[in-house]
Amino acid sequence: MKALLRYLAGMLACAAAMAAGAQSYPHRPVRVIVPYPPGGTVDAVARVFADSLGQQLGQTFVVENRAGASGSIGSEAVARAPADGYTLLVNASTFAASPLLLKSLPYDINKDFTPITNLGEVPLLVTANPAVPARNLREFIDLARQQPGKHFFGASAAGSASHLAEAAISYEAKADVPIVLYKGTGPALTDLMGGHISAVIDAVPSSLPPVKAGRTKALAVTSAQRLPALPEVPTVAESGLQGFEMVSWYGLWGPAGLPADVVGKLHEAVRKAIDSPRVKQVLSEQSFVGKGTAPEAFAAYVRAEHAKYAKLIKAANITIE
Repeated sequence: MKALLRYLAGMLACAAAMAAGAQSYPHRPVRVIVPYPPGGTVDAVARVFADSLGQQLGQTFVVENRAGASGSIGSEAVARAPADGYTLLVNASTFAASPLLLKSLPYDINKDFTPITNLGEVPLLVTANPAVPARNLREFIDLARQQPGKHFFGASAAGSASHLAEAAISYEAKADVPIVLYKGTGPALTDLMGGHISAVIDAVPSSLPPVKAGRTKALAVTSAQRLPALPEVPTVAESGLQGFEMVSWYGLWGPAGLPADVVGKLHEAVRKAIDSPRVKQVLSEQSFVGKGTAPEAFAAYVRAEHAKYAKLIKAANITIE
């Protein structure tokens, strides 16, 4: 009898374990790692989508900022996490460029992550401290040529769209504007407003509020067309660098080996978020274009962007001291 009871108890335990394993994802809170400090565009984008995913899927999606080492500390935390869908990464185009500049990343972007979807993209804004005597990018470039070593760009991270755009503009304009690398957009903009650096190129969602508040001034936008929010601000192409266009894009990843059903559920939830009137309005106010690309297409896009950045970094001789 005792043996039978032990057998039945074991069967019940197995059944309970199987039932727990079969619970619909997600059945507990999900961590969304942002590998930069609060206050930047990656953080803002992550919070918009985390809120929508939480409402759709009935669980809390908690944004956790783990900054440092140009985004590699937070990214590594996701790469080393269990592939169960409860630790996700929101990162920017930096993710595809940083392996080309940082020599000892503790992960492989192609082998250690599961691409889920491209969240979207946004133009960059060239902004300057109000005290800098330049009304537009063309005048800022002339100023940098006339006063070498006096004017500095600030970039949110090594390999970020901010960093690459600044290096590309300096290269194409044949103007030597040194670049100071920061641990996120927030610190770079703080130093810009404090007058410690002359200019920053960063995504519209983080760059526009200081412009509207009069704490910085807009010199140019990196998109092909002017922004409806700043119709008087010329594009970089209009400022003398014909054909110039660069955007910052944002994606969602999980650890390698993420189950296909979890990937599919997250991708579908992102697509619904992008199509929802509330999220669409929030994103459009920031000049953000939602994408919701399928996982396979997103993986191909990341590879193509990596190749594009490799050409730019080689041509402009972009290095990190």
